[in-house]
Amino acid sequence: MELPLNIPKRKTFVSYYHNDNQFYRERFENLFGDLVISKSVEDGDIDSDNSDDYIKQLIQNGYLSDSTVLVVLVGPKTKCRKHVDWEISGILNRKVGDKYGGLLGIKLPGHPDYGTGKHNYNLLPARLSDNLKTGYALIRDWTDDRVKMQSYIELAFANRTVEEDNRDNSRTQMQRNTCE
Repeated sequence: MELPLNIPKRKTFVSYYHNDNQFYRERFENLFGDLVISKSVEDGDIDSDNSDDYIKQLIQNGYLSDSTVLVVLVGPKTKCRKHVDWEISGILNRKVGDKYGGLLGIKLPGHPDYGTGKHNYNLLPARLSDNLKTGYALIRDWTDDRVKMQSYIELAFANRTVEEDNRDNSRTQMQRNTCE
């Protein structure tokens, strides 16, 4: 069995739709948690009764400011979630060290495009699609393979420099969720 490389751990924020994809968020942590430095929000970290602007500010300043890669776990309804959009937008802003964060979409089993080798831009978060089109972001299928997941994260990390000029954060941030 091939082992992951002994390389620096990337500061990784995992973005996902909590109601539908909590299982895969926990699975990501269990399978790959030792390969990354988790910068993700944990249950109970942020009071959902806070205003949207305050939540955005907390995520930007407390979690994303020094993250180097954002992993978006993409299920069927992820494209509808405003918090996912805000997190993608946040990783595309300049970070500590004068860099941007890498962007990696992971299609989950249950997503219509999972296992097809293709992706329909309309079934993905719009800001992720914008950056897939420019070459800044990557998209892959979910895998339990630690070597593959590490390589996906490394590719996204490299793209933050190699594809820096192709970053697209021009879209207005979502104001509300568009599905339940």
